[in-house]
Parts: sequence; structure tokens; C-alpha cells
Amino acid sequence: MAWDEWERLKSDAAGRQSTEMRLNQAPGAPGNGSQGDLVVNRDDLGRIGNDAYKLRVQLSKDGDHAHSATHDAAIALTNGQFTSGSALLKVNDRWQTHLKTLLDACARISNHLDFTKARHAEDEVKIEGDIATISALTDYMK
Repeated sequence: MAWDEWERLKSDAAGRQSTEMRLNQAPGAPGNGSQGDLVVNRDDLGRIGNDAYKLRVQLSKDGDHAHSATHDAAIALTNGQFTSGSALLKVNDRWQTHLKTLLDACARISNHLDFTKARHAEDEVKIEGDIATISALTDYMK
């Protein structure tokens, strides 16, 4: 590419820049450089993640209580020679499996939302840095 062709392309691009979408903003678009374009309401994510964490803590506490009481009852029935004691132990084991699955799901939701908040903040910083670099290069090329 010849130098004069490069200069012509730059001037054509500069002329279109005022009417077309620019890399770091679009006329009338939300954000317009005054605030990041990547929008994540971190307060909502935080509240949902916090609720998932609280649910997990309470469920763990109540689940342990239910497990303990059921286990004690199953042992008492088994020691009393009741056949329902072994059945209750099986129910208790199944309860523990399902409880663990539910607790893991709550933890996963909470952790994922914490990760999402942090990742979006990192992405916004990176995008702003990239745009600043491109803007500096554009200014340099003028």
C-alpha cells in the first residue's frame, strides 16, 4: 500500500467517523463513553448471591438437624427390633444425598454470581484500557 493511499483511507475514515459508529461509542447509545457500555447491576447479583448463601447456611443447619433426628429414630427402631428402622435408615441416606445436591446447587449459584460480578468488573477495565489505547493510537496517527 502506498503512503498516499494510506493517507486517503485515513481521511475517508475520519470523515465518516462523525456519522458512523465509532469504536468507543455510538451516537445516542447508552453509555456514550460517560459510563461503561457493559452493564451489570452488581447490587442485584450481590443480593441474589447473598440470598443463595443464606439459604445454603440455613438449609445446612436445618438439614443436619433433620438428619440427626431421623438417624436417632432409625437406630432406636432398629434396636427395638422394628423392621421399619432399616427402612428409615435408607430414607435418611437418600435424604442426605438429596440435601448434599441442594446445598451444592446453592453454593454454585452463590459462587457463580460472585465470580460474574468480579469478571464483569475485570472485563470493563480491560475494555476501557483497550479503548484508551486505540484512542491514543488514533490521536498519534492524526
